[in-house]
Amino acid sequence: MTDAGEGAGGADADRGADAADGAGAAGAAHAVGALVVDAVARLREHSARDEVLADYVPERRTLGIPRAARMAPIGRVWRLGVLLLAPDGRLSATGRVVRAEREARRSTPAAAIAEQRAYRAAAIKGGIAEGETVNFDTVPIDLAELGRAAASGPLVVVGDEVFVRWSPTQPDALTALDRYLADRVELLANPPSGA
Repeated sequence: MTDAGEGAGGADADRGADAADGAGAAGAAHAVGALVVDAVARLREHSARDEVLADYVPERRTLGIPRAARMAPIGRVWRLGVLLLAPDGRLSATGRVVRAEREARRSTPAAAIAEQRAYRAAAIKGGIAEGETVNFDTVPIDLAELGRAAASGPLVVVGDEVFVRWSPTQPDALTALDRYLADRVELLANPPSGA
């Protein structure tokens, strides 16, 4: 009898702990919103340098007419390491980054270099000014998912605190989101001289 009672109590305790963890993740995800609002305000206040956010549109045919690959601009973002922050507060995981550059005929020693050059040229073909930094292949961070699953993109909830996984290859490379944002926003708002 005692064993059965302890087993039921243990199961109830486990369910209670899971519910508490879920509540912690939901609360932590909600707190992200306040951190993001503060970060946007500070970046705006300092007129921090922003970058182009774009969709990569591969080469295709439209009504039989070939269209070159191009980048379609969809907005501006501040790049904060592994996070992109839009002025409306949306967060994304940083994807690929290139600088818009006109196509040049050069011998290409490696396929990866040729691919980078093609992406740079695609940015120009999409109407992005030469020299602009372009972010693409990004993944939106879903705060509802963060609240449910305790993870979305590089954000993870541990206990009741949100952390940033700043290296995808190192699971324990975590920094508290509030500190991470404060440091990254400070670097972008007040870049070191010569940067």
